[in-house]
Amino acid sequence: MTVPRPTGAAESTDPESSEPAPAAEPTGTGSPEPAPAADTPPAADAPPSVAAAPAPRRTFGLAAATALVMGNIIGGGIFALPATVAPYGTISLLAFLVLSVGAVLLALLFGRLARRSPVNGGLYVYPRDAFGEFAGFLSAWSYWTMCWVSIAALAVAVVGYVDVLIPLHGNHVLQALVAMAALWLPAAANFAGTRWVGAVQVVSTILKFVPLLLLATIGLFFVDADNFGPFNASGQSVPGALAASAALLLYSFLGVESAAVSAGEVRDPERTVGRASVLGTLASALVYILGTIAVFGLVPHDRLVDSGAPFADAVNAITGGGWGGTAIALVAVASITGCLNGWILMAAQMPYAAARDGLFPAPFARLGKGGVPGFGVWACAVLGSLLIALNYTAGPDTTFRVLVLITTFTGCVPYLLSAAAQLYWLARGTRERVRPAGLARDLTVAVLSFGFSFWLIAGAGYAAVYQGVLFLFAGIPVYVWLRGRKDTAEAAA
Repeated sequence: MTVPRPTGAAESTDPESSEPAPAAEPTGTGSPEPAPAADTPPAADAPPSVAAAPAPRRTFGLAAATALVMGNIIGGGIFALPATVAPYGTISLLAFLVLSVGAVLLALLFGRLARRSPVNGGLYVYPRDAFGEFAGFLSAWSYWTMCWVSIAALAVAVVGYVDVLIPLHGNHVLQALVAMAALWLPAAANFAGTRWVGAVQVVSTILKFVPLLLLATIGLFFVDADNFGPFNASGQSVPGALAASAALLLYSFLGVESAAVSAGEVRDPERTVGRASVLGTLASALVYILGTIAVFGLVPHDRLVDSGAPFADAVNAITGGGWGGTAIALVAVASITGCLNGWILMAAQMPYAAARDGLFPAPFARLGKGGVPGFGVWACAVLGSLLIALNYTAGPDTTFRVLVLITTFTGCVPYLLSAAAQLYWLARGTRERVRPAGLARDLTVAVLSFGFSFWLIAGAGYAAVYQGVLFLFAGIPVYVWLRGRKDTAEAAA
């Protein structure tokens, strides 16, 4: 797994791209001088923070990379969020459509950026190469925070479906223990290595995608229009309800960047990352939209608002008994566990890339025998467990909602910075050297991705933005300390 030196980024050689081949001075879209090859040994006096990383394993092909994207997108969100957004009414279905378009835009954006920098830690690398180390650190810190908060939310989402299989009788201690077990089991699996992570993602994605697709298609034949409830049940204005429900639903699309974050593990990342991101996002969006319509039409609105396992209730409405709900509960537990498997890898890869540059604590840069940054896995599992323990006193429904809104803010910060980085590279270009169609396409995707991310942050609400900013600013002292030590080491060298 390698990252480029901070002096630049790898350039695209795709003839269809609006970005030029490497050159000694900015051309095309105005890219900087290309970075040294990822496997080029550093200079003898290079500081430890930029020492050569181990050669990338490149274990993910298109199928595994697409499964990683789908597996990280389709997790707790699809199984828990229909009940979470039900209080807003069926306007949340419109929000799903808007989010699907925005998620595809982000997938296209990350695909273009991955052509420039096909390495691990993409959402950290893009802002760093464009705006410097502080922007890269803020993006890495925010994304890392989003990862372990999201992991805690996913673990909480398991509880409602375990309760269908083994009644927990509302015991918060048992519920917290179930959530922590759901977190630590996939964390332990990550130590087996990235090859096993990819295999688990393919298997778990198939196991959950097929039953969900069946429900999303067969369930539509049993839909009752009277179950949908009012269009806007929130009491807010239509734009306000749309933005608020979209901010919650964004959680269901987090993971669109998975292939870009792990680009160093992907074969032919310049092409595969973009294709896997778009294919995984489109397939997930199809299941999401059809599945949510089926749930809204199968479960009466007043029951859906209070449901802890909405998909299990929907299947029970089709089968007329409890066996269908039990089956979908098993699928949900397997799905969320597989999703946690991929998210824990993401949570370890981002700080690993930053630690290679001396912008995260050094233990995050250590690789285990399986090629996984072991300390990063431990850190996200411990922090996720603490968050579960601290928040579970409010109850699983409240906890899930609070955690989801925090992840909306912390997840959108690196999205914003990545879109801004693409705009920066495009703005630096020499106009006469750029293919107009390519420039117009990339500029449109970058501008819409930036606006989409900004809109979602606004929809998250004051409380989520407040807590998210606290998480973000808590990283500044860490950056100051690490940057000071790095500068001292470089001066000494």
